[in-house]
This record gives sequence, structure tokens and C-alpha cells, in this order.
Amino acid sequence: MKKILVVVILVVAVVLGVFSYKVYNVLLVSNTNFSTEREEIFIRTNTSFSELLQQLNPFLKNEKTFAEVARQKGYSTHVKAGRYFLIKGMNNNEIVNTLRSGNTPVKVAFNNQERLENLAGRISQQIEADSISLLNAFIDKAFLYQNEITLPNALSIYLPNTYEFYWNTSAEQFRNRMLKESQKFWNQDRLQKAQKQGLTPAQVITLASIVQKETAKEEERPRVAGVYLNRLKKNMLLQADPTVIFGVKEQTGKYDTIIRRVLHKTLTVNSLYNTYKYSGLPPGPITMPDITSIEAVLNPEIHEYYYFVADTENIGYHKFSRTLEQHTQYSKQYHNWVNLQGIKQ
Repeated sequence: MKKILVVVILVVAVVLGVFSYKVYNVLLVSNTNFSTEREEIFIRTNTSFSELLQQLNPFLKNEKTFAEVARQKGYSTHVKAGRYFLIKGMNNNEIVNTLRSGNTPVKVAFNNQERLENLAGRISQQIEADSISLLNAFIDKAFLYQNEITLPNALSIYLPNTYEFYWNTSAEQFRNRMLKESQKFWNQDRLQKAQKQGLTPAQVITLASIVQKETAKEEERPRVAGVYLNRLKKNMLLQADPTVIFGVKEQTGKYDTIIRRVLHKTLTVNSLYNTYKYSGLPPGPITMPDITSIEAVLNPEIHEYYYFVADTENIGYHKFSRTLEQHTQYSKQYHNWVNLQGIKQ
């Protein structure tokens, strides 16, 4: 009996040893197959487990042991989309845990997009949603109606900045988050400042987009904003060249057109964006303005200027005038300079 008992104990010990060794090899031994410190993995929505195995194959020493652990932990039937980092030396247990709960956000940045189409293209480069689904979400009639947003003003809710999103964010989730960010931006202080200027938030964005196009110099933007606000208060035409240029692009559908000089024939274009023909603000923004341009409209420089033209002696800046006579003199200097440069259109 003693011999039998010893044999049984030895057999059990061997079985336990073999089982422990197998468990150790399957669960706890490193199963990464890359020399870098970490590898970034993007798993698309609705990826099947077999597709995931093909995707992970180059990064694993043993695909079969990983698959075994994934099945035992229930992950094989619950593959999760997102962005993940595999760290060099991870074992199967750590890899599965990472893929199950380690979805890491990405930084999404955008600025100065001229149209919703441009914005959709820019965002699609940074999250899983493609440009078509993004654009469809942006112009969704039910969404716009529910939030009292006109199509020409739809761009105004997307404030340029850097945001954190999960890579597998859907187009609708991105759009809804941007609406919340816009609502957060328009706090009581900013709403009061907009009201003081006689503008709605959407109108502030529209005017800011004109300021954005008029000058790249941030320190000059409050003065430019002041000119346009002075004109609005006097019921004068804005006569903003950037709006005319946008009107031409809108009519032709050629948004990559470069117009460096606005000619008299350009000013005759029949577009609601032509502020030489139509009074007040255009229907919506002509580009996505920076926060500095928005703040310039909310906090304009108080002055009595009604005109401005590019300063040929200080490139990038402008000369401002209180009277049409002074402005005409500055304009002649500018047009003479443009002619000397050979700029015809």
C-alpha cells in the first residue's frame, strides 16, 4: 500500500507539475515579438476575433497561446475597438487585460478649416470615423433643427483646439461632444459681451471669421474687429474682401482658388457673402476662426476707425482711417504697390 501511495503521489506531482508548467507558459511567459519598447495597436469597430489574431500575429511569439487565454477569459467573443499599447515583455494575461480595458485616448486637433468638408477630412485622419460619416453627421437636418443651427452656421460650433477622444469615437459622438464644448465656451460672461455688441454667438463667430481672414497678427485683431463693429452700428456695408472671395468660391465650387487681388468685377458677384452688395453680416462664417479672433470681437478696441487697408511699409499690418479721404490716400499707396509687385488677380 505504501508503494502504491508513493506512486500515486508521484503521478499527481508530475501531473500538477506539467499543468503548472503549461499554465506558466500560457499565462505568465512573455509573448511579445518586437524589439521596440511598445507597439501601438488600433482595433477597428466590429473586428472579429479571427481578424484580430491576424492583426496581432506580427507582434506575438505564439498566437495559439494568446488565443487560448483570450478564450478562457471571455475576450474572444467581446473584442473591443480602440487604441492600445502593447509593452515589450507582456505575457498573454497582461495582453488580454490591456486589450479588454486599456483603450487609450488620442489627441484630436484642428483649426482654421474653411468648410465642414475640410473639417471632416481633418478629423477623419485622427479618429476611426471616415470623412463621409463625419460630414453627414455635421449636416444632419434633425441635429441642426433640434439645436437651432442653420446649415451656413453649422461650422460655428466647432471651436479650434486640441481635444482628447477615444480613437473609435463615432461621427455622431464627435459632433455631440463638439456641441457640448461650444455650449461650455459660451458662458455667461461671453454671452453678455456678445449681447453688448448686439450680436448672437453665431454672429460673433461669423464676424470673427472675417477678422481671422483680414489679419494674421493677433495683436491687430481687436482693432480690425472694432472697425467692423463701428460699421455695423452705423449700418454701413462691411465691404470685407474675404467675404467676396468666399462668395466667388461658393458660386464656382472651386474652394482651392487663390485670389490675391479683389478686382472691380469680383465685387459684382451676386452672393449673400458679398458684403459690398449686401448689408450686415454674411449668412455664416467664411472660415473657422481662432479663439483670439473670437475674443477680439467680444473685446474689441474702442476707436473711431471705419476703414483700413494693408500697410505696404509694415507687411502683415494695416493702416487705419477715420475718414474716407484718408482711406482713399492709403488705398492709392497700396494699389500702386500691388501694381509694382505685378499682382493682377
